[in-house]
Amino acid sequence: MERLKHAISSVIDRFYFPFLRRIIPSTTFRYAACGGGNMLFDIFLFAVMYNFVLRKHNVDLGFVVVSPYVMSNVIVYPITFFTGFWLMNNVALAGSPLSDHAKLFRYLLTSIGAFIMTVACLKFFVEVLHIYPTPAKMLATGVSIVFSYLMQLNFTFPDRRPPKGK
Repeated sequence: MERLKHAISSVIDRFYFPFLRRIIPSTTFRYAACGGGNMLFDIFLFAVMYNFVLRKHNVDLGFVVVSPYVMSNVIVYPITFFTGFWLMNNVALAGSPLSDHAKLFRYLLTSIGAFIMTVACLKFFVEVLHIYPTPAKMLATGVSIVFSYLMQLNFTFPDRRPPKGK
C-alpha cells in the first residue's frame, strides 16, 4: 500500500506545475486530483451499472420499485466510498492527527450527506428537468463537490498543525 500511495502522490505532483503553486495550495490541488479521479471512477461505474448491468430497467425489491439510476448510485456508492476514503486519508489530506477510525466515521457522515444530496439532485435533474441519467449524475456530483470539500477539509480530516514558519 505504501508503494501505491507513493506512486499516486508522484503522479499528482508531476502535474502541480509552478504556476499552479502560486494560485492553488497543495492540499487543494491534491484534494482536487484525488477527488476528481474518484469522481471519474464513480461516474464510470455508474454508467456501466445503469447501461449494462441494470439495462435501464427498474429494480423491484419486493417492497419497493427503485429506478435504475438510483439503484446504480446505491450499488456504486460503497465502492467509491472506500476508494475515496483511502485516497483522502493517504494522499490528499494525510496530515490529520485523528485516528483512522475517527476519520472513517467522519468520512462516512460526510459521504452520506453528499450521497443524499446527489440522489436528490439526480431525481430532480432526471424527473423534473428530463436530463438523461448519466449527464444528470455528473451534474449532481458537481453540486455535492463543494459540500464534500469543505466538510472533509474542516471536519473529516482536519489538520491541526500550525502553519509553516510559526
